[in-house]
Amino acid sequence: MNPVLVFDIETIPDVPGLRRLHELDPALSDAEVAEMAFQQRRAQSGNDFLPLHLQRVAVISCALRAGKDLRVWSLAEPEQSEGEIIQRFFDGVEKFTPQIVSWNGGGFDLPVLHYRGLIHSVVAPRYWDLGDGDYGDSRDFKWNNYISRYHTRHLDLMDLLAMYQPRASAPLDALAKLIGFPGKLGMDGSKVWEAWQAGKVAEIRDYCETDVMNTYLVSLRFRLMRGELSRDEYAVEIAFVRSELEKLGKPHWREFLAAWGK
Repeated sequence: MNPVLVFDIETIPDVPGLRRLHELDPALSDAEVAEMAFQQRRAQSGNDFLPLHLQRVAVISCALRAGKDLRVWSLAEPEQSEGEIIQRFFDGVEKFTPQIVSWNGGGFDLPVLHYRGLIHSVVAPRYWDLGDGDYGDSRDFKWNNYISRYHTRHLDLMDLLAMYQPRASAPLDALAKLIGFPGKLGMDGSKVWEAWQAGKVAEIRDYCETDVMNTYLVSLRFRLMRGELSRDEYAVEIAFVRSELEKLGKPHWREFLAAWGK
């Protein structure tokens, strides 16, 4: 099988960027800067969801299914800077040319990575190949690239299942649980900034990784539905995922497997 890279990001307000854009008093705390931005956003749009270019990437979690292996890992602060996190993600795309799979990646994750990658001088030629140049397999990429909404080199499951209609989209947590997968465990995106301020970086990373695994499991059910996997092949892959997660032995995977049940 071709490599499959499932990914998800978690973000926090770009406090340094907000300070720069608004020339804020250095005495203001990070929490105060973020709250000012939230208040402005609520006045403009009725919610405190910041524009994508002001979302700083704190974690990118990935699951790579390639050959006989399934690897799950995270690129995260404070071990790496935001620029390093984003560059390493795109380096993986450069190395493996995988199909990348996401849940709402076209509406959130990838645009954030585009803006933030631009800010940090990230280089990603394979990802941006649209089949109009001399790079690598550019002729193939003309008909199936990472950027086009209707190509499957990037499979945004939420967007495709909703027939590209935002009003028809479903939340990953609910759909995963309806299928019989664990869904979210104890955190969601709205709690990330609060957790970050409390120093709970490991908890954010663990949550992001379980979201990635929920996405991978839903993608397997989709592959079954479209006939890409037989029922027997699907059952074998599900058993393989369980086995690999059991080997990892970390608390969040034990909780994930307990929630999954039999």
